[in-house]
Amino acid sequence: MHRFSREQIAARVAQDIPEGAYVNLGIGLPTKVANYLPADKEIFLHSENGVLGMGPAPAPGDEDEDLINAGKQPVTLLAGGAYFHHADSFAMMRGGHLDICVLGAFQVSATGDLANWHTGAADAIPAVGGAMDLAIGAKQVFVMMEHQTKSGESKIVSHCSYPLTGIGCVNRIYTDLAVLDVGEHGLIVREIVDGLSFEELQKRTDAPLLHAA
Repeated sequence: MHRFSREQIAARVAQDIPEGAYVNLGIGLPTKVANYLPADKEIFLHSENGVLGMGPAPAPGDEDEDLINAGKQPVTLLAGGAYFHHADSFAMMRGGHLDICVLGAFQVSATGDLANWHTGAADAIPAVGGAMDLAIGAKQVFVMMEHQTKSGESKIVSHCSYPLTGIGCVNRIYTDLAVLDVGEHGLIVREIVDGLSFEELQKRTDAPLLHAA
């Protein structure tokens, strides 16, 4: 079995982002998606700290310490890009102006509930930040994550055990093993990595899975 690398997951997400979309890339793994968006597609990347029109990561040595995303990583700005107040950025998020938000997650439930801000660990991030606004405000929510924890526990579960970020907000899940849609009757498997059967994927997933029609 060949697991998708983080770069391959990011590239797979990029394939599903249509031209003309306004997209927020969450902190962490989702920021990699920017590096795989085709140059011939006009896609508007948004960052909650007040940037619209971000490009891929800068080449080493070309970083501008004043041009960063919400995760404080250096980014580039495409022609026509803009900076604006943090409050205006959140107005975009809460007002339904984002077509897609790509987020990381600790857990996603069978009904699309999202838990991505706290695990209860002593060193965990103490506040949810803009994750709730993004999860509920975007028209579609894509989640990128490893399918299992380092100890082998499924991150795709029947019910989230961690504090929720949003209820029923996730539309599609991309992992190192599969691509799944959150459907009306459960999780629908759209793609599986080579060398892994549906039955084996189910064994690695706590929530019930459905075959695509």
